[in-house]
Amino acid sequence: MKIAIYIPAYNAASTITRVLDRIPDELKRSVEEIFVVDNASEDNTHLVAIGYGHVNSLHTLKVFRNGENLGYGGSQKWAYNYCIERGFDAVVMLHGDAQYAPEKVSFLLEPIVSMDADLVFGSRIAGEPLKGSLDGRGMPIHRYLGNRVLTAIQNRILGWNLSEYHSGFRVFRCSALKEVGFEHCSNYYHFDTEILIRFKLFNKKVVERPIPTYYGSEKFHGDIWVYGLRVLHTMFKYLMTIKGFSKDPRFLK
Repeated sequence: MKIAIYIPAYNAASTITRVLDRIPDELKRSVEEIFVVDNASEDNTHLVAIGYGHVNSLHTLKVFRNGENLGYGGSQKWAYNYCIERGFDAVVMLHGDAQYAPEKVSFLLEPIVSMDADLVFGSRIAGEPLKGSLDGRGMPIHRYLGNRVLTAIQNRILGWNLSEYHSGFRVFRCSALKEVGFEHCSNYYHFDTEILIRFKLFNKKVVERPIPTYYGSEKFHGDIWVYGLRVLHTMFKYLMTIKGFSKDPRFLK
């Protein structure tokens, strides 16, 4: 199986080497490619990543830099199109801010390799989100409560029973990505919600696995309140579409 690890990065010069360091050596040797997509950072993220590859002779590492900020969702669209064009079988999304544990990549890959899932979702809530781990603090209480409220609403509307919808640590089967039409999704952070909806629309199998929670000095480059409102608006538009009151292309097959 041809596997790629995609690392979206924005102003991640201080964390990107930590993320790359923590990818297990065996995994670095076995994956087809590790690629960083620097989303027009205002620091030297891409140069730090390039330097890491040279110093460590990591020949599987490629570094791309967008000329303009495409948004979190826009970066994912570019990356998934790249993976499909390159003929990869699966792609892991591992954030460049070191919030997610690279040591768990193989654990999340297992259901994809065994053909038991089309999307594997690393869930912080399924673990011990308030406790924290890996020398970092747990999820801030306001984020935890917001996550629980949004997740409850989303489960009710979608008829699922996921522990959360808002983790960015995910593994996709590329054939499923190609089929669900992710290009219809937003360029903003709620891309993560919209693509889950599209996986449901196309009856793709979504599996979640617990992951540790780590909050350090990384920053969310958005507004968490705007994010929450956009998620709620997304769920409302989905509901209106399936009830036949509107035809939002994000939620049509």
